[in-house]
Amino acid sequence: MTSSGAGAAGLRAQVRTRDGWAVQHAVLTVTDMTGAQVLRASADEEGAVRSEAPLAAGAYTVIVTAVGYAPVASSAIVTASGRMEIGTVVLARQGGAELPPPGAWTIDPMHSTVGAVAQHLGISSVHGRFTEFGGRIEIAEDLEKSRVEASIKAASIDTGNGMRDGHLRSEDFLNVDEFPELTYRSSGLEPAGPDRWTVHGDLSLHGVVRPVDLDLSYLGTGPDPWGGVRAAFRATAELRREDFKMNYNQVVAAGIAAIGTTLKVELDIQAVQGESLPMG
Repeated sequence: MTSSGAGAAGLRAQVRTRDGWAVQHAVLTVTDMTGAQVLRASADEEGAVRSEAPLAAGAYTVIVTAVGYAPVASSAIVTASGRMEIGTVVLARQGGAELPPPGAWTIDPMHSTVGAVAQHLGISSVHGRFTEFGGRIEIAEDLEKSRVEASIKAASIDTGNGMRDGHLRSEDFLNVDEFPELTYRSSGLEPAGPDRWTVHGDLSLHGVVRPVDLDLSYLGTGPDPWGGVRAAFRATAELRREDFKMNYNQVVAAGIAAIGTTLKVELDIQAVQGESLPMG
């Protein structure tokens, strides 16, 4: 957390989960160096915490709490302006450092997203997603032996534009007739920080197999309406098209390419405990 004396008096903060969602029920408490409470405020529907009351210059402790999340505490300084600018506070789910229970977990495509983002004309981004995919996660007692396998139907690419999707399915890009599936198989897992892991594995895309690491965040585990248990993950990776022999491009002006050479992969995954998905 950071603070600044610039601008009008009062307090400003945003409270978010690790995957960027607002924590609407968060409570922010400010205490002075004697431990006395000087301010208490709740987050609104956007996760924003605001107070217009000026604060006396000095050092304070800021504590952010929310049911189901681990509390976060930090020190902050208020200057003569009376303003405390805390910025974004990220809350992790209570006990989130623990992985889901060992065993098999099945990826639920209905409640998951496999997306990719490419730069367009050097000034904006094109977002796409694959709508047909599946996979299995095996959480091992020995964390490093955990495994994930997933497959994606290449023809299910959807960018919201039929003509563009047709071009992406063609030989210039995915060549779905010759290479109908993308597959990923992990080869290792190692911790990378609180609630974060690096997944090492091999991606098969466009007939080429390359090692690809996933930056994985574990978002928590909980029950679902069908009597099952679900775990949520978010993962990102960066791919270079040329590594997978997708070299098509069009230069539209003075070296500006129509499509960027790098793809950002964004995965939001729900997995259900067990070997199969529930009915419903």
